[in-house]
Amino acid sequence: MQLHLKCILIASLYVAGCHQNNSNNNTGSASSDAGTAVTTTEVTGETSNGIEFKKQGTLAFISKTGADTLRKIDIQLAQTDEQRADGLMYRKSMTDDQGMLFIFPDMEERAFWMKNTYISLDIIYIADNMEIVSIQKYATPLSEESLPSFKKAKYVLEVNGGFSDKYHIKYGDKITYQ
Repeated sequence: MQLHLKCILIASLYVAGCHQNNSNNNTGSASSDAGTAVTTTEVTGETSNGIEFKKQGTLAFISKTGADTLRKIDIQLAQTDEQRADGLMYRKSMTDDQGMLFIFPDMEERAFWMKNTYISLDIIYIADNMEIVSIQKYATPLSEESLPSFKKAKYVLEVNGGFSDKYHIKYGDKITYQ
């Protein structure tokens, strides 16, 4: 009898967990402002609070002094106003081979903040020609301080704090992404 109750309890917890994971997979799906649909998404990890990293592409950093690839990472895209507003908020961790690429419809000076963001980030501002125009390094978690680009940018890439120093990413380097 007691074994039967344990089986029912385990089955109930499993079903509840599956329902929660299915509802999380539907949030934040990407769509492109340029009309190009992202068709594949690979879930590559889940934080303790259920926010998943969804691989939607790859990005490479190219040295400004040549065609050397400095580093490649997996990226999740933020293309809609809602996705850009959410960004990496509430995430507890991210690996060095992951980042979030924010894609805006135009070139403007940008400013990001760290409200509700629990991990330190490097915020990399990128022009429409894919050149890095500025980097805000080691952004303080949960800070509401504005972190401006100082130059016009169409893309913003968020990676772990210290990433730029660790992998020698500098102003003038370029990116490519798929």
